[in-house]
Amino acid sequence: MEGKSRSRRGCCCWFLVIIILAIVVGAVVYTIKKKTSHSGDSASSPGPPGSLNKKYADSLKVAMQFFDVQKSGKLVNNKISWRGDSALKDGSQARLDLSKGMYDAGDHMKFGFPMAFTATVLSWAILEYGDQMDAVNQLQPAQDSLKWITDYLVNAHPSENVLYIQVGDPEADHKCWDRPEAMTEKRPLTQVNTSVPGTEVAAETAAAMASASLVFKKTDPTYSSTLLKHAKQLFTFANKYRGSYSESIPEVQTYYNSTGYGDELLWAASWLYHATEDKSYIEYVRDNGESYAKFGSPTWFSWDNKLAGTQVLLSRLTFFKAKDIPNSGDLQSYKETAEAVMCGLLPDSPTATKSRTENGLIWVSEWNALQHAQCDGESFTSSDLRDFAKSQADYVLGKNPMKMSFLVGYGDEYPEYVHHRGASIPADAKTDCSDGFKWLDSSDPNPNVATGALVGGTIPK
Repeated sequence: MEGKSRSRRGCCCWFLVIIILAIVVGAVVYTIKKKTSHSGDSASSPGPPGSLNKKYADSLKVAMQFFDVQKSGKLVNNKISWRGDSALKDGSQARLDLSKGMYDAGDHMKFGFPMAFTATVLSWAILEYGDQMDAVNQLQPAQDSLKWITDYLVNAHPSENVLYIQVGDPEADHKCWDRPEAMTEKRPLTQVNTSVPGTEVAAETAAAMASASLVFKKTDPTYSSTLLKHAKQLFTFANKYRGSYSESIPEVQTYYNSTGYGDELLWAASWLYHATEDKSYIEYVRDNGESYAKFGSPTWFSWDNKLAGTQVLLSRLTFFKAKDIPNSGDLQSYKETAEAVMCGLLPDSPTATKSRTENGLIWVSEWNALQHAQCDGESFTSSDLRDFAKSQADYVLGKNPMKMSFLVGYGDEYPEYVHHRGASIPADAKTDCSDGFKWLDSSDPNPNVATGALVGGTIPK
């Protein structure tokens, strides 16, 4: 992912908005929902919200707008004044409509691997916290943004064993600095198939389709069924024709290099079980756990490594659906490793990671909490985990030594020099591929606000 910085830390990563969305939603749950339990723990499992906390509600609204900033295609109900229609002919050389989807970071590339991951995690946020999002009028925008991505992914999968994974030439794209509405660069397509396998990207896309099918199951059952059909086909394709897309297509290594596909296979199977309740998918994660799950070796959740997410997702089954799954105890290794991930995040845990700033911002993004974790004999509850999530959200929103929000558009002070083409070039400017670089090099703040972008942040000492 492109990570150039400018005078005020301008790194802009589009899929990272999902991480701040997850943290902010977690923090929203922490503060807006007051549910009383017999244990006295007011922050129990997600449910209908109570009184709202304005700070977290406002920050969630800001974060959600970045999806609108990044949209490609013919825009519908466009809320971003400086954005317009773009890339309307993407996919035309293959007689496909790949005009939708979202651009990567501040560029004009469409990378299917991180885009599908974004769809999966956005689906998860909606499924877990839809009530809370609805309470602040952000559920519909989230569903609309999700469908903008899944519409693209459906069209990118024209047959069972073919998946288009990229639109654009990244080398040529990075030689230009222009608005997406005015770009003239060629838009070649890249695909994986039976002879050019890409297990990780096909499996991640399967996970995106399966999780999204759950989001739309009640509101649009026909679309949900379509997504699930694609998810099943893509998982079969990914599993049958195994091979890393980084080896099949070496050019991707410069941008979104994969370190392995086992995690995506487990991740996709886990989501397919949730979407279908077909126990063959549970058997799959049991049978392949020793090969791919890296039990006892906690890892961080990211677009490249889905193990922590898989472990949490399967752990939920041991809490909520144990009676429906024969031999659910076989998933215990996933739960134990998920707890180890959480223990690494908690600052007071004996196994706490040292990968954080001196002011407490963890370096590696984390996902939701479990209900209870044992960390080298010390017990931590879900409230401890939510306290941690709240501390991270507060840091990002301005409770840091710089007293600056790292969420663009939120608060009184936030970064104004974001590495983003559309934000850096005035909407009425006439530029071609190369002369737009004067806007990149300008010492003036961005003329347009990339609302909802999460910048690179701080550097630990």
